[in-house]
Amino acid sequence: MKVVAFNGSPRREGNTYQAICMVAEELEKAGIETEIIHVGNKAISGCIACGKCIVNRDERCAIDDEVNEWIQKMKSADGILFGSPVHFSGIAGNMKSFLDRAFYVCGVNKGLLRHKVGAAVVAVRRSGGVATCDQLNHYISYAEMLMPASNYWNVIHGQKPGEVLQDEEGKQIMRLLGRNMAWLMKLVDKGEDLVPEPEAEKKTYTNFIR
Repeated sequence: MKVVAFNGSPRREGNTYQAICMVAEELEKAGIETEIIHVGNKAISGCIACGKCIVNRDERCAIDDEVNEWIQKMKSADGILFGSPVHFSGIAGNMKSFLDRAFYVCGVNKGLLRHKVGAAVVAVRRSGGVATCDQLNHYISYAEMLMPASNYWNVIHGQKPGEVLQDEEGKQIMRLLGRNMAWLMKLVDKGEDLVPEPEAEKKTYTNFIR
């Protein structure tokens, strides 16, 4: 089994990376491979609302960059982990551009991420961590993914790279998230042949302005 993790921080090995590694360590202990992809240092354009992904339905965004490669990595993974620092109480810009495009493509292509296990972690100096974690969780919920929990919100605190290692409560949150994520992934894997998967439904759209 495999998890693909996306580091949305501009810093390759900053506190967001450290948080991802804490979760990954528990996954590795459970025999689950983790691949970490650095998104935050890439020049990722936001969605331009061209609608070509809806017309083509070829699992690709019309903007031909790394996002298309990452979509396929998510498709092939059993679990997905998203990590972001906090920028103005929200997701880092490049990370959000990636998520907006990738999740829309996955959604219009028969729900590529449906029933995969997905989790999010956030690193923050002081405030805005819970709001950012909530924003990341919106994508997971939208895609009908399965979300493991920890014993608190998945936020760890630190300013300079490595300072999160001093946040004992934060480290426990990451450890428990990793263990629960591994457990949920194994439940899904073992249960696929025992419990029928709920039938997918075509999305219903209701517009309130006529």
